[in-house]
Amino acid sequence: MPRPPAPSAPPEESALIRDYDYLIVGGGAAGLSLAYHISQEPRLAGKRVVLVEPEESPRNDRTWRFWSDEPSPYEAIIAHQWNHMMFRTPQLTRRIALGQYRYRMLRSLDFYQLVYRTLDERPTQFVRLVGRVTGLQEVLSGSQARVLATLADGTQLQARYAFDSRLPKLAPDPRRHLYLQQHFVGWEIETDEDTFDVSTMQFMDFDIEQHQQVRFVYSLPFSPRRALVEFTVFSPELLAPAEYDEALRQYLTQHLSGQRYRITGRESGSIPMTSHPLPARVSARILNLGTRAGRAKPSTGYTFARIQRHSAHLVAALAASGHPPANPTTDQWQFPLFDTLLLDIMQRRGESVRDIFQQLFTRNPVERIFRFLDERTTPLENLQIMNSVTPWPFLRSIWHLVRRRPGQRGE
Repeated sequence: MPRPPAPSAPPEESALIRDYDYLIVGGGAAGLSLAYHISQEPRLAGKRVVLVEPEESPRNDRTWRFWSDEPSPYEAIIAHQWNHMMFRTPQLTRRIALGQYRYRMLRSLDFYQLVYRTLDERPTQFVRLVGRVTGLQEVLSGSQARVLATLADGTQLQARYAFDSRLPKLAPDPRRHLYLQQHFVGWEIETDEDTFDVSTMQFMDFDIEQHQQVRFVYSLPFSPRRALVEFTVFSPELLAPAEYDEALRQYLTQHLSGQRYRITGRESGSIPMTSHPLPARVSARILNLGTRAGRAKPSTGYTFARIQRHSAHLVAALAASGHPPANPTTDQWQFPLFDTLLLDIMQRRGESVRDIFQQLFTRNPVERIFRFLDERTTPLENLQIMNSVTPWPFLRSIWHLVRRRPGQRGE
């Protein structure tokens, strides 16, 4: 990692209108999670925190899902949880008990409201500002290094440490790195008759046409008559908007056997899935959060639980030593390698990923798969995972990685 530039001198001191211990840029899942974790740490109760958000208009525009074998920091607002999952391909249909795990879902509006309420109850500790940060740099303030943030309206803020959760602006280099998107559209539907098993969520239904990509549907039942059904694609390019709706209509026609349903809600999104380096630290006093810090797992897109572990790690270090940890994420080298290999397979032969996941779920206990996706497996468990899948696609991807050129379709 190149040495960060030396702190520059700040503008005239009179321009600095406020000074804080911690500056959090962005109020999405990552920024708000860090703020919430700080609020729950008594040893940081005396620290002043400013949260700068581009807008303050929380909407119920998405849901976050994660699996866990222990209580969540947001247990009070978990909307639903399931103790069984379905996995399906054209050759396999399997209902799997999750054992000690639960697959959980929370709604974005519930999360926003909980965090805002918690921060507003601590007005001497937390300040929330609406604005857009246009500049973020280390400066020298007297004899101390600080972080200076400049907002679009000219406001300037100074803090000991800054945590930046803005979406990264990458300069793509497709000759060296992989760039895919996980894109999806989900419908919340209501049926006229009891249809869904509320104890069982559909984790991945690969029993749909792949179109040389990775495509599956998953569904989360909320009641016997209500569910979220989501069509997901992993590919370099997005689909035309009508294609997502048509895929959902076809799926529901087939699986509801002609039963009538109503669409009561809708969500959509796109998550970058890339091997492009996303550093968790910019400099000694500026750290990244969320997608900007590589917290969206490249091979699956799951982000929320990784954000919580990252926030807890940062806050524990701040509380214990007063400084961020030397290793901001505790990432282990082998898991990004596994992610890169799977991304390469997705780009070269996306339709083959269905077979890889079928092998994973037929040859491993679900607890081992979840630990692997959480990057908590031991070296022995990693070997067991690797031995459970056909090696040839991964060997081809290793060759592409060695020559430092991502594979292309058909290679």
